[in-house]
This record gives sequence, C-alpha cells and structure tokens, in this order.
Amino acid sequence: MNSILISTAAFVVAIGVLVTVHEFGHFWVARKLGVKVLRFSVGFGKPLWSRRFGDDETELVVAAIPLGGYVKMLDEREAEVPEAERHRAFNRQPLSTRISVVVAGPLFNFLFAILAYWVMYVSGVPGMRPVVGEVLPSSYAEQAGFRAGDELLAVQDTGTPSWEAAILALLDAGLSDQTSFQVGVRDAAGDDRELQVRLDGSGRLLEKGGLLENFGIRPWRPVYPAVIDRLVEGSPGAQAGMRSGDRVLVADGAAIADWNAWVEYVRARPAEPISVEVERDGTALMLELTPDAVQDKGETIGRIGAYVRLPDDDQHDTMRVVVRYGPLEAAPVALGKTWEMSLLTLRTLWKMITGRASVENLSGPISIAQYAGQSAVIGLAAFLGFLAIVSVSLGVLNLLPIPILDGGHLLYYLVELVKGSPVSETVQLVGQRVGIVILLMLMTLAFYNDLTRLFG
Repeated sequence: MNSILISTAAFVVAIGVLVTVHEFGHFWVARKLGVKVLRFSVGFGKPLWSRRFGDDETELVVAAIPLGGYVKMLDEREAEVPEAERHRAFNRQPLSTRISVVVAGPLFNFLFAILAYWVMYVSGVPGMRPVVGEVLPSSYAEQAGFRAGDELLAVQDTGTPSWEAAILALLDAGLSDQTSFQVGVRDAAGDDRELQVRLDGSGRLLEKGGLLENFGIRPWRPVYPAVIDRLVEGSPGAQAGMRSGDRVLVADGAAIADWNAWVEYVRARPAEPISVEVERDGTALMLELTPDAVQDKGETIGRIGAYVRLPDDDQHDTMRVVVRYGPLEAAPVALGKTWEMSLLTLRTLWKMITGRASVENLSGPISIAQYAGQSAVIGLAAFLGFLAIVSVSLGVLNLLPIPILDGGHLLYYLVELVKGSPVSETVQLVGQRVGIVILLMLMTLAFYNDLTRLFG
C-alpha cells in the first residue's frame, strides 16, 4: 500500500511540474509577444482551484485530471473578440509570433531537463561500477569475448563510469545503423581489452526483456551468506518461525549456497510450500513456509518478507561510484546529456515505427507512476534524472508532426510559409480528427503494455 501511495504522489508531482513547465513556456512567450492569455490550466476536467491575476485577469486553474494542461489564448476562431482587442488575438499574429508561442512549450521542457541534469550532476549521481557478473551463452556479449569480472570502460567513445551510463551507451549503439561497435573493458586482473560487438540485424537487442539481458550480460551482485537479518511482521517467513540470525542451509533437499540462490529459489515458488533447513545457534532446524504470490513487473513471484544480514565488509562499498562535476563543468555535461537523450528518444521511436524495436517498450501512466515512485525512494538525483528524461520525452513527442500536438501546428505553419496563406479550416478539422485517433491508439497501446507488465 505504501508503494502505491508513494508512486501516486511522485507521479502527480512529476506530471504537475512538467506540465506546468511546458504550459508556462507557451504562456510566457505569448505574453511577451503581446498575445492575450485567457486561461492557464494545469490538468483537465473540473477545476479544483482557480484565481485570476494580472492586468488581463488571466484565470489560473488547477483541474482534476493531472495528465496534461493547456493555455487558452484570445482567438477569433473560438469566440467573438471585441474590436479593441483584436490586435492581441492569437490568430491575428504574424507567423513568426505564432511559431514562437508554439515552440516555447517543448523548448521549456528541454530547458528544464538541462537544469535538472545540472542540479543532478552538481549534487552527485550515485551508481554502481559496470562490472559483469555473468555472461549468457550464445549472446552478443559471449561472441564478443566478454567475461565475468570485466568492467565496462567505454562504448565507442562514450565513457561508462556507472551502469546507468553503460546501459544508455549500449542502447545508443544498438539504435544506430552500425552492424558493429567497440567496447573497452578491464578484467579482474587490471588488463584492458577492446572488444568488437557484432549485431545480426535481428533487432534482438531492443526486444522485450531488458537491454542487458538481450545483450547477454548480467551485472555483478555481491555474494552474501544466506543469513536472515530481520523479518517483516506477519510475513510468511515470520509465521514459519524464522528468526534474525538464522542461516538457510537447505530448501526441499537442495543446498542453498548464498543469499542470491535463496532469493531465486523463493521467487520461483509463489504460493508453493517449501521445506527449509536453517542453522540457529549451531543447531539445525526444519521449518515449513509458503511464500506469498506477488506481482513484480508483470511476473508472479514468491516473497517471504526476509532481509539479508550484510557483513561488516560490505562488498557494495568497493563498487559504488559517484559521478559529480563542479557548477561550471556541469553545464556543458547537462546540455550534452539533454541532446543525447533527445536523439535517443527520436531514434527509439523511429525503430518502433519501422518494426526494429518492440512497441512493448512504450510506457503509459502506470509504468511512469511506478518509475516515479522508485526514483523518489532512491533519492534526489534519481528523481531529477527521471524528471529530466520524461521532460525530454514530452518535448520530443510534442514536436512530432501530429495534428493537435505542437508539432502539428508547426507543420501547418510550415505549409503556410510555403504557400503564402493559412491552411484551410477544413484541412485543420480533418487533421485534428486524425491526430486524436493517432493519440488514442498510442495511449491504448501504452496502457495495454502497462497492464501486461503489471498482470502478466
């Protein structure tokens, strides 16, 4: 229940901030260029709160459905405009003004992403060194010569100080039209190698299942003894009689080597009884427990509500990294990161359209809410990174040439620039209907993907 509340709250905050930023771009530029703004709404539907401000008595509204927003400007196409104010109507503005107002929304999303990345890098981005724990057989990674213990140093010319950076660099390489790319690695002995990754053109790297799994590597994970540190009150583990300090030795006759093996064993047996032998104060005891069946990313898994006891020499310490820059250094890094994520978003969309990337990668509000909650729990840097990525996505998507989106209006203005007169109202009306159908199809697909991930 707590995770649902956190995800919901983080989602509302994230969407509220990003919609406000986008619509403020339209509002601010419109006001600066002399267009009268009638309403600034964050959200759709029934107003929950409103007030008027400024010389124009602009209405500021917070509405019930936090999935978007809009800026309503004075326009003769929507209502009759008094003669004295017609010069401030949006439809009477020169083409350059109308283009500037429309572009301002996505532009502010990009500016916000730059600011978010700047704050993130100045405060420091925690992560884990990209060390390979396992190489999957018959995979791209195995064919390239990856070995367990290898640390990724760079993909092409892009440094990979953390797993986050490594995943983005691999994704960027996979989205390119190249059939091969280089990865620099350092093995456990400290020797550097250059590996040549060859793709087969099947698009397998971008299929459902996760990029690292499709590439053929699993991150290093610390190996801890299967010793219980604490148990959730009322959990299957606690009800079965497990206690803090118990060491799991055997499950259903199979030896349990470490905590990872125990977790995998439990996950694979939702709602199935397990006979467990534990060691407590030097004595072996037999316990019977049945893991709860819970949903995790569309998969039903088992969970007993137990936490591992970490040794004093936490292996995570040697693997942790913090990527941090000074205020001046962080500015070009943030700008470059925003540009990189914009291109990545466009290329991913293109791969989906051409069938070379799975449309199952498309996420809707449920997945976004889950990511928002997870990033909020991790910390400020993770939440800022999430906001920046979603802000870039909003900016890019709004610039697509789909009627009813900002990009659709820009397409009309481009036609007007070429032909010397505005696009007819009939064409705009047809385009609006087509745009609504396209958006409904995309939203339906995204929502279907969300439900599939949630319920399998």
